[in-house]
Amino acid sequence: MNKKRSLWIIVGLTALNGVGMTMVFPLVPFLLGKYVPAAQIALVMGAIFSVYALCQFLAAPFFGALSDRYGRKSILIISLLGSVVGYALIGIGGALWIIFLGRIIDGLTAGNISTLFAYIADSTEPNERGKWYGYLGGAMGVGSIIGPAIGGLLGSTSITLPFFVTAGIMLLSVILTALFVSESLAPEKRTMRLTPKSLNTLNHFREIFSLREARVLLIMGAFFYVSLNIWQFNASIFLKDVFLRGPSFIGGILVLVGICDILSRVVLLPQLLKKWSERTISIVGLCGLAIGTALLFVSAHIPLVVLVLVAVACIVLGEGLFDPPYNARLSLSVDESKQGQLQGTNQSLQALYHVIVPLGAAAIYTYSHGAVFGIASILSLFALGMFVTLKTKEHYSLA
Repeated sequence: MNKKRSLWIIVGLTALNGVGMTMVFPLVPFLLGKYVPAAQIALVMGAIFSVYALCQFLAAPFFGALSDRYGRKSILIISLLGSVVGYALIGIGGALWIIFLGRIIDGLTAGNISTLFAYIADSTEPNERGKWYGYLGGAMGVGSIIGPAIGGLLGSTSITLPFFVTAGIMLLSVILTALFVSESLAPEKRTMRLTPKSLNTLNHFREIFSLREARVLLIMGAFFYVSLNIWQFNASIFLKDVFLRGPSFIGGILVLVGICDILSRVVLLPQLLKKWSERTISIVGLCGLAIGTALLFVSAHIPLVVLVLVAVACIVLGEGLFDPPYNARLSLSVDESKQGQLQGTNQSLQALYHVIVPLGAAAIYTYSHGAVFGIASILSLFALGMFVTLKTKEHYSLA
């Protein structure tokens, strides 16, 4: 099969999965209302998301290593099947422990994102990866706009129906992957064997962090993603508390986020890559995040809506311009036989941030609504400083 055709199928599958995953997010509080008192919904909801992130943290490097040994396609199918089972169990429900079991199964098999990123790394030249990672992010953005709208409509009929539909979407993705996605990792480029150490997440971390460039990039990425997650986890409550706005305004902001995300990754990034190096684009993206979070800090003291609108545009455009080139650069820090392990480690770290950041940011937010965004701006400046000092790879600088 033509390699580019396979890549576009992967992008399509990413959009399809984005629709499925985001379809159920707005309905979780209502589903939990069937099992726990209203006063406990927020606590249980936090526990469910944390359990999923913890399982993902433990399992993602292992699935990444498996994809290095057995290929991307088979691991992608296994991961998607785990999501089918997980969402179906949540839809069946009947008891709170079944909801948790569904999230645990989905979390423990959540290797699809790292496998998709490894697939792109296998199938593209270094100077094309940033563009294709941008397409992946854009596809997820399209899904995140369509999914909640469909979920809201289906949820008005039955609160559990969207979970079964999502399971069906994941099953459709399994069938499409089996029939139309070709294997990207040739047998001669695979890891030759797995050992009992392959089951240990910490061993994967130790091995990846022993590689200097991967270590520096992952630490730099930590500053960036923690800063970004601070914005993502506090945006709604910040708009509610500081600007005294309701669901319609917050929903409008989220639509703006989706539009800016798609524009930056799918439209703006490919055009800029024709004129600028990925290094330059990444620096612009980091500056956007730093400026946007700084504007949110200012808006906590000068609550002007225009500041929020400009801040959101800066943050989301900055993310869209930095994230794909960063992942492209990260993929160059290891050889092909370790792409799955690297992407699994990266996904595992992302899950860890999703556990830690909400807790830390919430504690700071109760002290000062604006301080949390000031900290986010400082962290993004640390990421910018580290990135500027990185040496440029000769074949990477030509976009």
